[in-house]
Amino acid sequence: MIEWYKDDNIGIYFDDTPHPCVRYPLPSMTDKEKEMIRKYPFVNRKDLRVQLEDCEREKTYKFTIPKGYCYDGMTIPRFAWTLIGVSKENNCGLIAALIHDYLCEHKDIIDNNKSLSTNVFNALLKTGGFNSFRRFVMKNSVACFQTLFCKWGKK
Repeated sequence: MIEWYKDDNIGIYFDDTPHPCVRYPLPSMTDKEKEMIRKYPFVNRKDLRVQLEDCEREKTYKFTIPKGYCYDGMTIPRFAWTLIGVSKENNCGLIAALIHDYLCEHKDIIDNNKSLSTNVFNALLKTGGFNSFRRFVMKNSVACFQTLFCKWGKK
C-alpha cells in the first residue's frame, strides 16, 4: 500500500495511484446518458483499494472503490468550484472528492462516522496542495451538505 497521508489522527493508504478522470458526452449518447454525465462528470478508471486508519478510535477500514464508479466531484454549486480552485484539471481535488463521495454513499464501511469522512477529505485536500483557507471553505461546505442531505448516523 502507498502511504498517501499520515499524521497522529489519520492514515490514508492506496494500493496504487488513484485514477479519476473527466467523462465527456458523445454525440451518439442518449439524452439520459448525457444527463448522467452532467450530473456525475467524473469516473474512477480502475479498482482502487483503500485503507483508512482512525488513530483516535484505533480502527482500520479497508474497502475497494470499483472501476467505473461515477461521482459528482464535490457536491457544491459548480460556480463555487472556481472560487475555491477546483477544476477538472486538478486531479488532487478529484482524488479527495472520489474518496469522500464514496464514503458518503457507503457510510457503513466507516461505521457511519461523519467526522472521519470529513477528516479524510481535509487530509486529501492538504496532500493535494490546497491551502488552509481553501481547505477550510471546502471542508465546511461539504460538512454542511453532509449534515443536511446525507443522513449520517441513520442506518
